[in-house]
Amino acid sequence: MTSSILQSAAWATFQRSLGKKVFEQSGDGWSFLAIQEKTPLGSFLYTPYGPTAADVPALDRALEALAELARAEGAHYVRVEPVGADLGADATAVLSGLGLVKAPADVQPHLTWMVDLTQDEDAILAGMRSTSRNLYRNIHKKGVTFEVSTDPEDISILLGFLHDVSERADFKAQSDDYLAHAARTLIPAGAAKLFIAKLDGTPIAAALSYDTDTTRVYAHAAADDNHRKLNAGIPLVVNMMMDAKQAGMSRFDMWGVSPEDEPDHKWAGFSRFKRSFGGFEVAYPGSWDLPVNKTMHTAYGIARRLRDAAGPALHKARTAVGPVLQKARTAVGKARSSR
Repeated sequence: MTSSILQSAAWATFQRSLGKKVFEQSGDGWSFLAIQEKTPLGSFLYTPYGPTAADVPALDRALEALAELARAEGAHYVRVEPVGADLGADATAVLSGLGLVKAPADVQPHLTWMVDLTQDEDAILAGMRSTSRNLYRNIHKKGVTFEVSTDPEDISILLGFLHDVSERADFKAQSDDYLAHAARTLIPAGAAKLFIAKLDGTPIAAALSYDTDTTRVYAHAAADDNHRKLNAGIPLVVNMMMDAKQAGMSRFDMWGVSPEDEPDHKWAGFSRFKRSFGGFEVAYPGSWDLPVNKTMHTAYGIARRLRDAAGPALHKARTAVGPVLQKARTAVGKARSSR
């Protein structure tokens, strides 16, 4: 069975380094990594892109083990994202038949974009948009070089670019602490790498990959806006692909895209970027809940709906109060400057 990086032993170690309680179990045709998540109403277990199961009966056995674990840990429900098992044409009916309830929102993307690395290099390049292919072949003429780093401290390069992106755009990156922990835990374990583009020796773009034996994930990336005309992020991705191919991996996972028929989706822009490298779409069943304490699971749902309903009102209140606060700050500033 091929499982996600999020179901790997390296990921378990990483989550524990963040202070999470992590459980790992396996059985006949199934395995899972489950993380205990705490909320004001209690705790639940979460299996990111898991459990991994060979078929539907194996998935049923995995769910039984998860329910037993949840009861032992006092968790009210288990949030799952099953992978591996062929659920047939009506996945919703199959999962509902196993006692699962669709979660209010997907945690991990239910659509991703994959590139087949078992092709030869020319075939991989031929599947890309011509601009991407030509940049990969010719960007060295502009003084741009590419390096692979296995030094966790080099994560600071990527963090600097991510800070700049967050300031320029409506974008919230993972915290510095999270990514630093990821680098320090996963890179020494061989489960991550840093890729850096440099212009005349100075970094201008960087990306962090998450790796398993079979799959490289395009996890986090950013570039220096001062050199955006070079488009160094494009050949950087191609270099990541070719490095993965040389390492014997069979897939390059672009990690999360929007549906092609939703051009106004908030992910549409970077989804077009990801699809420009050729490849194919992979659909997952999404996030589902296995209620263990049904009363408390219902309470979670009510609390979420109340929170969501309050959201627009809170936003409106903040919008109204914002200008008033700004006027007050300005008045205070003038008063101080006149002293």
